Amino acid sequence: MNVAAIVAGLVATAVADRRWLLVAQREHYLPGSATRFALRWWRIGPNRLLAAAAVVGVVLSPLTPAVAIVAAAAIAVGPFGFPLRPRSPGPLDWTTRLRSVALLVAGAQAAVVAAAIVLGAGPPVAAAVALVVPPAVDLALAALKPLEDQRARGFVQQARARLDAVRPTVVAITGSYGKTTTKAYAAHLMAPAKRVVPSPRSFNNRAGLSRAVNEQVTPGTEVFIAEMGTYGRGEIAELVTWLHPQVAAITAIGPVHLERFGTEDEIVKAKSEIFTGVTTAVLNVDDDRLAGVAGALSGPDVVRCSSRDPHADVSVIEEGGRLIIRRAGEVVGEAPVPDAPLENIAVAAALAFAVGVPAVAVTSALATLTHVANRQSVERLSTGALAIDDTFNSNPAGSRAALAALCRRASGAAKRVVVTPGMVELGPVQAEENRAWATLAARAATDLIVVGLTNRRALLAGAADVPAGERAHVVVVDRHEQAVAWARAHTAEADVVLYENQLPDHYP
Repeated sequence: MNVAAIVAGLVATAVADRRWLLVAQREHYLPGSATRFALRWWRIGPNRLLAAAAVVGVVLSPLTPAVAIVAAAAIAVGPFGFPLRPRSPGPLDWTTRLRSVALLVAGAQAAVVAAAIVLGAGPPVAAAVALVVPPAVDLALAALKPLEDQRARGFVQQARARLDAVRPTVVAITGSYGKTTTKAYAAHLMAPAKRVVPSPRSFNNRAGLSRAVNEQVTPGTEVFIAEMGTYGRGEIAELVTWLHPQVAAITAIGPVHLERFGTEDEIVKAKSEIFTGVTTAVLNVDDDRLAGVAGALSGPDVVRCSSRDPHADVSVIEEGGRLIIRRAGEVVGEAPVPDAPLENIAVAAALAFAVGVPAVAVTSALATLTHVANRQSVERLSTGALAIDDTFNSNPAGSRAALAALCRRASGAAKRVVVTPGMVELGPVQAEENRAWATLAARAATDLIVVGLTNRRALLAGAADVPAGERAHVVVVDRHEQAVAWARAHTAEADVVLYENQLPDHYP
């Protein structure tokens, strides 16, 4: 029985290691992430009972190895709902960094269990080791961080040398949201006049940006656009020290990653690090917080851009069914109105002007502007229904804009289907924001598909705030794939489906 209990504990440990290493990788190896997600999962529904069985089993396991086996079984099978074979955004990727973390965790676990066996305490310790896998993973992440920083410095030095050799104008973009879209628009508007290289996808941290420079910046590159993300103060400041941007922009400020920052004022301070040492600072002054930043900046040339104020330094405004582009209040061009966020276009146009692209080239490129993938991009389903893919969006302003796009594209008696797991990382306002948005969605849509458990309570409460006769038909599913199947089974050619956000499957 003792041998069986030890084996059960080791098996449960191996299963839990794989589960929480996946979370650590998905959360960019941030110490604390495995424990944070473990607590989310174990607190949900029947997982609470399973967690209680695991904890009680570990506590009582010194009395009998049978209880240790029960605890190990609870840890191995739970938490319910966590995918054994994750698909979104992909399976566990055994990179060098992940292997290092896994080896440190497994080595420490093996040493502890071996010592316990020698001391005659194998069963309870084996079960306890399985129980504390999430904090063990987090401790390994913290312990290895200095080594990873040292390893990353080599890639950063290589990237700095590449930039010194090629000497492109470096344009940096950050913001709570809209930075990837603005980066794509800026690259599109610069392309007629400049050889431009934008950082790919969401390569917006030190590892991603150094890789982008080393692999894609080649002789002849005139502009490198670096999207910069951050989870706290100091991260963008570190990127600026080696990327040395000459032009930088902030797209918007909102309650994104608020659970990490604490307050929106802290977000403003962290994002504003991007202006250190630049010659030109571009700000979307439609955002009141950024208007304040523009007024407080000293040193760089400040370019205020707007999708509403024609007197801004750069404005892109819809007037009479045309898009009017102005610089310093003077009209410099007009184009067809794209189905795209005008505030992002305004920032992108300001960045293009800042690197020397003529107004005529910017105006011409606006006529061929297209949606960025997964950000209100449009495609046809096999049923013929129109799908608005906004799955990479998780902020209140963007979600409201996506609802407006749904209503614009739907007509008459056509179904308007919203598929959403809600918004995450909004800190203390997450439930409030999701409830408010669900109320809007339940009024605008004919069908509201609530995905997963993370925001289910808030989304259902928001839908319930709409009177029954005016409320969308509400469907609850556990996974995004089920929502996709529902949409395919219940929509026809004239219908419109909005996929608003899609959480990775390590979220409940």
